[in-house]
Formats: sequence, structure tokens, C-alpha cells
Amino acid sequence: MPAKQKERFAGTDSTVSNAKAVERRIVANAVPADMTPRAVAAEFRKLLAAGGKLNVDGTAKSDPALLLRRGYVPRFIVDLFGTRFYLCNLRHSHDLKLMPAYVQPAGQRGKAAVFARVFYKDSSLVWRAASHYINTAEDQWIGKGAVKWYDKRGEHGWVSAEETTNLPFEMQAALDDVSQRSARTKGDRKILFLILRNAPANRIRPYHSFESPRAKAMRVPANRINDNAPISWFEHDDDPRSLKFESGFEPDFKAVIDVSTSQSYMYGGKIEKYRIASRNRLVQYLFVEGPKHVWLIHPQSVTTELSTFGLRTIEVNADEDMGIPGYEFFDNSGDGEIDDQIPRDYAGEPCPYDPDRADASPWNDRMPVVRRFRRARLSRNPAVLS
Repeated sequence: MPAKQKERFAGTDSTVSNAKAVERRIVANAVPADMTPRAVAAEFRKLLAAGGKLNVDGTAKSDPALLLRRGYVPRFIVDLFGTRFYLCNLRHSHDLKLMPAYVQPAGQRGKAAVFARVFYKDSSLVWRAASHYINTAEDQWIGKGAVKWYDKRGEHGWVSAEETTNLPFEMQAALDDVSQRSARTKGDRKILFLILRNAPANRIRPYHSFESPRAKAMRVPANRINDNAPISWFEHDDDPRSLKFESGFEPDFKAVIDVSTSQSYMYGGKIEKYRIASRNRLVQYLFVEGPKHVWLIHPQSVTTELSTFGLRTIEVNADEDMGIPGYEFFDNSGDGEIDDQIPRDYAGEPCPYDPDRADASPWNDRMPVVRRFRRARLSRNPAVLS
């Protein structure tokens, strides 16, 4: 294992002793409930009429019912690990696909505590839950979760740990499905500040409601994946061939949990997402394959506890350069206005639909794990692992 400092989460002894280890379970991909949009909307309104509280962080906080009056009415339901997700039709803003959502945490059935959130899909084709929102005259920026210390290639500083906003792999296929079944997509410039907590300029760190569930869960030693040490790293920062895994945490290409199919205009057609377990079954990987690209999403645990954002409370420490999307930001014009997110010598041709992004295949295709994925003849009809 590399000589990298393990992440630690401070907490009192009493906090640790009162907390319990989170359950681990491998399950098939979630699917939308077999209900009509009218029935979903009726159930949600009944939930609120029965005395349930709708929690909103944004400017609609003082009048949560405003969201329903503005048309943010759920049309789909997805259940995962006891948490119910009420999902609205797709919107678009800031060149992103956005989905208003209401999260009813596990154990809240009958108590009707629901939390308004915004899910969005980024260039990696993974769905995320936004943590907050900066809305100033100079900048409009969607909060990307927890922060971490970055120190690589001569650069260092606090940056967003974007993987902490990735929604569970188990519901990515359902979100793809819902987005494709949504009514005609509407432009929406109000959704973000209505629902998300508005932050001052330059605040990348999320608020307590996002951080607290994660910090509480990670204080329990039994919950920590590899004791919070990295499960993957590059022996040489600028050599994709040097990727290594902690023993047991390698993807097991004989352990395909589930496969889903969607479409992407940016990537040129059919997309397949393969959810694959590690050899020790403690983490899972999501490989995304398009007509010309293969890339990984940052690995997740197989724990079942979800926060009010619908996110896992247990995180996995892995090298971020293992999860560069097929197209990622790069300063193609050479004007210094974009932070390069592909190692300098490995940026390919500009993306035909976004000139600020470059093809990351020259990096991804040299990683041994991607080469093994391409060689493997993976089953399109996998069985859930026990």
C-alpha cells in the first residue's frame, strides 16, 4: 500500500460506542415502481396531507408547498434499502440534466419526513445529488459534496470530493430509465436556488446536513473500508499503467452484479453500465462502456445506510485518477481558463459537443483494469451475488 495518510474522523468515545456498524448487502438494480404518474402524485400529496413535513434548504424553505405549486410534483417512485425516492420529470439548467426529487429516509414510513433534493447527471453519466448552490452575479456553481486535500503533480489544496455526491450504483439504471420516460424536458433557471441551500461565493465545503451522517457513520471502526486507507493508487502519478489495488479490492470480472443500458448523445450512442463486485465483496465498481470509450466511476461500498440526500454514508478511499470520465475538462485552447483534469500528456481530441473537454481514452485505455475489462467476456444476464 502507498505511504499515504489515512483519513480520520474525529469523534468522542461515547459517539462511537453508541453507533452501530452499517449493514452490507449486494442487491440487484432498483427499478421504478409500477405506478402511474397520477398515482405517484396522489400518494405524495396524501403523505403531506397526513401531517408529513417537507424539508427544503433553499429559498422555498419558508413555504415548501411552493414547490408543488411550481410544478415540482413527483411522477415516479424508486425504493432502495428502505429509502423511498419520489422523482419528478426532468429539467435542464446550466447545461445539465436536473431531476427534482423528494427523499423519504428509511424508517420514516408513516412519519412522512421528506427532503427536497436536486439530482443531476454529469459528463461521467453518473447521477449525483447536489449538496448546495452558489448563486452570485459572478458564479453559479452546484456544490459537489465533501472536500479533501489534494496533493499531486506539484499542486495542493482543498478540492471537492465529487464522488461523495454519486447516488448509489444500485439506482443509476432506474434514474436513467426515469429520465428517458420523463415528459418533454423543460428549461428551469429557478430549481437550484428554490431547493438547494444557497451558499456564499467560494464556499465549496457542504453544510452540516450533508456532512453529519457521513461523519457519524465513519467514526465506527467496523464501517471503515480498508481502515480509510486507499484501495487503489498509482505508483507513478503520470503513468496509468502503474495502477495498483490493495489485495482483495480488485474488481472480480466473474462477479458481475448487474448490467444496464442507456443512450448518450455526447458519447455517440449506446451506453452499457456494468456493476462489478470486488474480490472481497466489500466494494463495487461501475464500468461505463460506450461505442469508443470505457471508464470507471469512483468505487462504492455495498453498505445499505443512506442519508437524507439519498447518498451512502460510508465512503471508499481510492485514487481519483482511476475515475476520469470518457470526456473531461481540459484547456484545449491553451488560454489557462480551465483546470486540466486529465494528466497533461494524455489528453486526446476535443469533445465534438463540448470544446472545453478532451477525450480521456489515452489515459483510461492504458490502465490495466480497463484492459482486463475489455478482454473479459462479461455476462449481460448476471445473477445477484449472495
